[in-house]
Amino acid sequence: MSRTEKTNSPAIGLDVGTSRIVVARQTEGEIEYESQLNAFVTVPFSQMTANALAREGVPHVVEGDEIAIHGNESERFAELLDKEIRRTMTHGILNPEEPEGLRVIRDIAASLVGHAKAGQKLCFAVPAAPLGAEESLTYHEAALRELIADFGFEIKSISEGLAVVYAELESTNYTGIGISCGGGLCNVCLSYLSIPILSFSIAKAGDFIDASAAAVTGDKVNRVRMLKEQAFRINGHFENKLDKALGVYYDDMIQSLVAGLRKGIEGARNAPKFAKPIPLVLSGGTSMPPGFRERFQKALSASEFPIELSEVRLAAAPLNTTAKGALISAML
Repeated sequence: MSRTEKTNSPAIGLDVGTSRIVVARQTEGEIEYESQLNAFVTVPFSQMTANALAREGVPHVVEGDEIAIHGNESERFAELLDKEIRRTMTHGILNPEEPEGLRVIRDIAASLVGHAKAGQKLCFAVPAAPLGAEESLTYHEAALRELIADFGFEIKSISEGLAVVYAELESTNYTGIGISCGGGLCNVCLSYLSIPILSFSIAKAGDFIDASAAAVTGDKVNRVRMLKEQAFRINGHFENKLDKALGVYYDDMIQSLVAGLRKGIEGARNAPKFAKPIPLVLSGGTSMPPGFRERFQKALSASEFPIELSEVRLAAAPLNTTAKGALISAML
């Protein structure tokens, strides 16, 4: 897609996630998506290498005596060089151990959203504070807002869980529970008529699963993530040690998410009494292995959940759901 076609879009939804950066825009009535891995890998600088990368169209930035290769290409180079990819974000927010992370995010975002025309709107998603914590996300949101403002957009933000509600629950007038199971966090929003009644996050998500399984098997975390995304199924029949480890930690994450949901809703002072059952929608890359929804629903049924649910379903396009909800918010 050309840069002109991108900048002609009236509004943009942006999901700056721990694992991926996804942009959504509407073109001729259809929503289109683009994404890049929110990561990078470094190689020693040489002018020969920089020239070769440029000729091949590999996104990169020269940083002193290193070249940072970012986005989707970072995964390929990490495999070739037997290195771990480096992450710009951790636990849903900017990674303090990667001082160049914000610059990498800027480069990836610029390649996806381009520069705005006058009055063009952009809405980006932000995580909710962890359940039971007073942790401030002010710096994370402010840093992303400043970064995006450089591209010339009129900006607003939306919580990630509410974005799921906007994207998936129009049929119930935006009443229900939206959950985004991402790389760094699981974000939750209980909404009534589009009003966020309760928003919070759970720290156990995809990165927790990958790192924990890698520690058991001795594999690199990036390798575990790639194998998980390619073939892992939650069905109780594990053919190897990695699948068994992934199954154990998926169960741990699901139990933590269900316990957090119940605790958050039971502890909410302003939770409404719903006249009829409400839907719950799961999204995000961590929800995508076959069998995840069934395992989650089984754990939920065993927990004496305080709200009656009409359904538990997977979003139509789990990787793009948050960006779609942000786009809908931007278009309002």
